[in-house]
Amino acid sequence: MRKSTGFLVNGFDALEFRAKEALVNGLCIPNAPTPPVYFVGPLVAESNRNNGGLQHECLNWLDSQPSKSVIFLCFGRRGLFSAEQLKEIALGLENSGHRFLWSVRSPPGKQNSAAAEPDLDELLPKGFLERTKDRGFIIKSWAPQTEVLSHDSVGGFVTHCGRSSVLEAVSLGVPMIGWPLYAEQRMNRVFMVEEMKVALPLEETADGLVTAVELEKRVRELMDSQTGKAVRLRVTELKTSAAAAVREHGSSLIALQNFIAAVTRV
Repeated sequence: MRKSTGFLVNGFDALEFRAKEALVNGLCIPNAPTPPVYFVGPLVAESNRNNGGLQHECLNWLDSQPSKSVIFLCFGRRGLFSAEQLKEIALGLENSGHRFLWSVRSPPGKQNSAAAEPDLDELLPKGFLERTKDRGFIIKSWAPQTEVLSHDSVGGFVTHCGRSSVLEAVSLGVPMIGWPLYAEQRMNRVFMVEEMKVALPLEETADGLVTAVELEKRVRELMDSQTGKAVRLRVTELKTSAAAAVREHGSSLIALQNFIAAVTRV
């Protein structure tokens, strides 16, 4: 960091104000000046839903669901779970009573498990698909995450806490349940829950399992309770702030202009 001439950060002031202040006030590099920090986000992919082409079948299903009624579960390209964990997720969703859209992938350990289409009859509890067919939809491959999060039917997002996913959800006003899997995601969840206040946490057992009871509890809490309502209000406020940051005279647009001015002087 000491040798850098500046940092571009995919974020915006209202979301991570204290983190930005820690950087610019020299709290991260002892005995050295902090290079300029430019928060220029949120930079997120745009939805391609209205481009005139065929849309994913899950979006057709979402079109038939009530507003803010669906909980969406998606865990990134490396978000693989054991067969035991998949069964716990299924039972938690079923017992929650809520509508769900779930991106399921084959467990690790199988050849090309990340690409292989999962055998749902083998992996999920017996009768689960039949019992939940009227309120659940399972994607057995890639999920169009941006399009799903931007859909009016989606009322919550169970996420692995990857930064891009968090920024997408905040920018689109979707409250989250944080389920970190690796790398910096556990720290991300701390910020999401305690600092940003845009998510509820999922707690694991000592052996790393999230039980059906825990998932059911958090889904109900997010979708039904006053605690969930507070998270929803907070993320709605940040959605407005995110849009303002990238408009004319917004903090992120000004930061980008300052960055361009700085590099053209070099």
